Amino acid sequence: MNRFLLDAALDAWSVLLPVACAGCGADDRGLCDGCRRSLEPLPRVLLLADGTAVTSALRYEGTVRRAILGFKEQGRTDVASALARPLAIAISAAVDGRVELVTAPSRRASFRRRGYDPVAVLVRKTGFGATARVLAAPVVASQQKSLGRQDRELNLAGSMRATTRLNGRRFVIVDDVLTTGATITEAARALREAGAEVVAAATLADTPKRFGDSRTGPK
Repeated sequence: MNRFLLDAALDAWSVLLPVACAGCGADDRGLCDGCRRSLEPLPRVLLLADGTAVTSALRYEGTVRRAILGFKEQGRTDVASALARPLAIAISAAVDGRVELVTAPSRRASFRRRGYDPVAVLVRKTGFGATARVLAAPVVASQQKSLGRQDRELNLAGSMRATTRLNGRRFVIVDDVLTTGATITEAARALREAGAEVVAAATLADTPKRFGDSRTGPK
């Protein structure tokens, strides 16, 4: 379908089911052209304290932040495909040889509230296939988003476990937003303790206030 026909189809659909852009609020598009351009990836690699290298596609601010929050907290699954594209770039950069993808398991309360696991939905739309379900859902005392860096780490420490031995298996951990690194660090610990190799991690976005602001394009 060429761009003219695509725009016509979107216009017709918006009459039947009016929407607003998840990035800027403009009428009649899940994401307007300007906000889609804001999702062009500029991957960078960040190193966590445990040595895990994380490839992140975008900065978690402005349009990117609003689109991700719309998808995660407002049921805007119509933007999932647009968000999956930069995530796919990050995953491609992180993959080294034969690996499996794994996500940190969603808390049961979060899944019930949303009705879906945001990261799992995005990974399916990247075209990389299903993720390995080898980690048990974490049991944590507090909501992570309400905590600072040190408290996030303490809150998650020891909360995940592998559901089976993973000797000889290699994984790339995938998450949506890299905030403090506590979730990926805990997932990596659980995988390694079960005998797996954690090759790297990939995220859709990272918080520039936490990890700085320098980015380079794909190499």
